[in-house]
Amino acid sequence: MTSQRLNRADLAISEELVSFIEERALAGLNVTADTFWAGLSALVHDFGPRNRELLARRAELQATIDQWHIDQRGQGQDGAAYKEFLTKIGYLVPDQGDFKITTASTDPEIASIAGPQLVVPSTNARFVLNAANARWGSLYDGFYGTNAMGSLPPKGPFNDGRGARVVARAAVFLDEAFPVADTSHAKAASYAVKDGALHVDGSALMQPEKFIGYRGDAAKPDAILLRNNGLHVELVFDASHPIGAQSPSGLADVVMESAISAIVDMEDSVACVDAEDKVLAYGNWLGLMKGDLSETFEKGGAEMTRALHGDRSFTAADGSEGAIKGRALLLVRNVGHLMTNPAILDRDGNEAFEGLMDAMITTLIAMHDLNKTDGLRNSTCGSVYVVKPKMHGPDEVAFADEIFTHVENVLGLPANTVKLGIMDEERRTSANLKECIRAAAARVCFINTGFLDRTGDEIHTSMEAGPFSRKDFIKRKGWITAYENQNVDIGLECGLSGKAQIGKGMWAEPDNMSGMLDAKIDHPRAGANCAWVPSPTAATLHALHYHKVDVFAVQEKLAAGGRRAYVEALLTIPVAAYRRWSKAQIRREVENNAQGILGYVVRWIDQGIGCSKVPDMNDVGLMEDRATCRISAQHVANWLHHDVIGKEEVTEIMQQMAQVVDRQNAGDPLYKPMAPSFDGIAFKAACDLVFKGTTDPSGYTEPTLHARRLELKAQQA
Repeated sequence: MTSQRLNRADLAISEELVSFIEERALAGLNVTADTFWAGLSALVHDFGPRNRELLARRAELQATIDQWHIDQRGQGQDGAAYKEFLTKIGYLVPDQGDFKITTASTDPEIASIAGPQLVVPSTNARFVLNAANARWGSLYDGFYGTNAMGSLPPKGPFNDGRGARVVARAAVFLDEAFPVADTSHAKAASYAVKDGALHVDGSALMQPEKFIGYRGDAAKPDAILLRNNGLHVELVFDASHPIGAQSPSGLADVVMESAISAIVDMEDSVACVDAEDKVLAYGNWLGLMKGDLSETFEKGGAEMTRALHGDRSFTAADGSEGAIKGRALLLVRNVGHLMTNPAILDRDGNEAFEGLMDAMITTLIAMHDLNKTDGLRNSTCGSVYVVKPKMHGPDEVAFADEIFTHVENVLGLPANTVKLGIMDEERRTSANLKECIRAAAARVCFINTGFLDRTGDEIHTSMEAGPFSRKDFIKRKGWITAYENQNVDIGLECGLSGKAQIGKGMWAEPDNMSGMLDAKIDHPRAGANCAWVPSPTAATLHALHYHKVDVFAVQEKLAAGGRRAYVEALLTIPVAAYRRWSKAQIRREVENNAQGILGYVVRWIDQGIGCSKVPDMNDVGLMEDRATCRISAQHVANWLHHDVIGKEEVTEIMQQMAQVVDRQNAGDPLYKPMAPSFDGIAFKAACDLVFKGTTDPSGYTEPTLHARRLELKAQQA
């Protein structure tokens, strides 16, 4: 809960946030406390009213769209009339002509390296360190410890047979990515560097330029560094290692360059509702930017301390000394324009918009990295990378651009130091993506599709259009393909290739790496130069896809072919064409939604966990965050609104599924059961999301979750 308040520049600020800023964040920077607080006060008081106006415009558009659908009921979908209507009310804006972004000084991880991207909750130091250090990962471990080869490892000690299959599978990858003229990596007995070239059993690489360098003795290296499609692979040799001892060459591991970038998340995957939570999140970001974040914990009965990895040194092919980053490039996801936070009150006693807080504070913190000239640097190009979610249309993107211009001016940073990632996850943004990019053309470093939030917004925006299809069928509708294609096409049309990331969304099954290896190659094939994965191990395995696919060659080909999708297809509303559902089908759909909502919300409210691996109805763990919760809640709210199911039955289902969730969490000593009373704050929050879903702003879950979490914290205090 928020502590005592201190007055700073017409703001009433939680004492713990003031202490964090003045004693920790500002320490060592050429920014005074007076300058910072005056700049933040101007941001809160000058930009806050404009923020409210933008939110009012959202509500005005939604009310107009609701009425249009009510007036059109029974007439079917008329795409041309719908587009004309949306244009008339300003929901769709005119295309202002072709242009290219002018974003400059983006790091290679953003501009020229295609690879996996992690998203990690900013409030968990251990997870954040794992994500930052996930730049490199063991392919052997990835194959051995998951179902990537089709089955999970047997319990007990190391299995020699499985280990042999891992080595063979890795050798297949090496032969495909780094073929040798007269032999196979599977048979290789020696690796040596001669005259600046790599020789395997005396044979040269078929593509010698893929050899980058080595460590140790050239005649018998400790490690060999290779590169394919911009990604590095390190062969590690150690004859004393259990695996290396079985290898004729002593090859003990294949270490992959994995998570090229990672988003430190202040939004969807965290539960930050007050100053206490925000200081925790900001503190971890500060540790990352200063390079001194560490976390001590117990694992396997032993105490361990985790810190950031250093860069990886090597001797280059030409004999010079070189180094490669040992950490993922870190972006920070700020909160969107909707939410306020009680950590700061303006001169009238109103809560400050949290997105304004994040803009000023996360950029200030990043200055610790900008001031470095060596050591554990994040950006070597002098940029700060901020991902901005949940923006609705070009006006809101332009507003974000102005916010960061103000921040740069206050903090004395060069113009456009802050690069902006635009999450293409709200319907008004995806329908106007080109103009959204134009609105921040000198800052854009990232666009990314988010199917779940995009679907949640689709349902809420078109709530009055009729009952939506079942969720599995929504995914099969044509609008989703148009959405995914258009994101890439417009990104290429606006010149993002070679300057910015064009991303794809999350693989939601962290325990199913076999399925990920089968399916997620579609993302680089679609022209995405980054895509989200749920863990460092998943990043290592997903990196295999970028060795198979030259993403920048795909982008070049796609750009030459022009647009594949247009806004008309994007605007097709996935309502049910035929309502021939049985009562059992309806109930099963609502049960699935209810179980997912409850499994996520109960940990959010009771334990402050913003992102969870939640077992589904079949006890399969799925990644759940506010985006997945939003689509499930909006789906049930839509069916309630159109009388597909009644409130009494949904209430009974919620109670039944609460008992399922209780059973699934029985082994968690911190878990508080929802049954049999069903009167706890967490259960009430889940019900609010469903029964008030038609009136929540844009169908967002945040207002309900924050209010209920604050209620619980007040109760505990």
